[in-house]
Amino acid sequence: MEKELQHKINFKTKPLGSLGMLEKLALQIGKIQNTLSPTLTNPHIIVFAGDHGIAHEGVSPFPQEVTFQMVMNFLQGGAAINSFCLQHDINLQVVDAGVNFDFDPNTALINNKVGRETASFLAAKAMTPEQYKECIENGRSVVKEVAKTGCNVIGFGEMGIGNTSPASLIMSQICNMTIEECTGRGSGVNDEQLQKKLKTLKAAKEFHGNIENADELMMTFGGFEMAQMLGAFLEAKDQGMVILVDGFITTSVFMVAAELNPSILENAVYSHQSDEGGHKRMIEHLGGEPVLKLSLRLGEGTGAAIAYPVVKSAVQFLDTMASFEDAGVSNHDEFK
Repeated sequence: MEKELQHKINFKTKPLGSLGMLEKLALQIGKIQNTLSPTLTNPHIIVFAGDHGIAHEGVSPFPQEVTFQMVMNFLQGGAAINSFCLQHDINLQVVDAGVNFDFDPNTALINNKVGRETASFLAAKAMTPEQYKECIENGRSVVKEVAKTGCNVIGFGEMGIGNTSPASLIMSQICNMTIEECTGRGSGVNDEQLQKKLKTLKAAKEFHGNIENADELMMTFGGFEMAQMLGAFLEAKDQGMVILVDGFITTSVFMVAAELNPSILENAVYSHQSDEGGHKRMIEHLGGEPVLKLSLRLGEGTGAAIAYPVVKSAVQFLDTMASFEDAGVSNHDEFK
């Protein structure tokens, strides 16, 4: 299939390789779907929301209640992810994985609440084994339901004040890098707050020691929204979906998924390289290449939503662009 796909790509009416990354994406998606004529159907972005005990340690400039306030904003259609999903006809779903707030049960929110917030990982694991197992099952169940709609391309976003901190710790462990190399300003900490954040994360890493087991790593530092996203990533791979990987936090979760199932890398499209310092190194660690570089650092799945039409263009040219033979155009091979 790879050889046939490459031949089809090469003999479109264009110079070899002239569609750049679109050609790589077309080849990848054709291989994922095992067809010379791939399609992208019923795209979805799922935003998982959860609160973190570590947020009380001053690692974010925003108070914890911003998590539930932003979830309300998602439900009312007012966030950036709503705008981009509306623009590109992407279905958006929001999951309460563990927000410290009681939402009206009559909203469109998916209620997968495991707890009101994780424990602070300064003094304990963020979640119990039972909570972690529930998170994985919840994340998988969301994607199983989405798959029933015919969706074969999916992206994930997150909302959780303080969640760049667990992402940095996960990156530090998996990439074997220092906390300084893995920690940025998140949602905008100043110099003093950054030093406090670094001190807090170093203390947490020292307290828990080296963690080589990927499940243990997520259970120790991750948020409920991150653990549910992990289950969602694993299920998306099992469903054979094209997976749009978003920014820093989402990619940290994807790194854990890749530790648990390395074949998931075959399905990953790295939608963008965010402006959070460690994200470039994460993508390099995974052997990936970002579709876009727009200095984004918002989260919510926004990078995945913005990249989707580019990915769609890769499938479009493969399916609809004429070959040299079809168009009666002289082929580059004829002049060798």
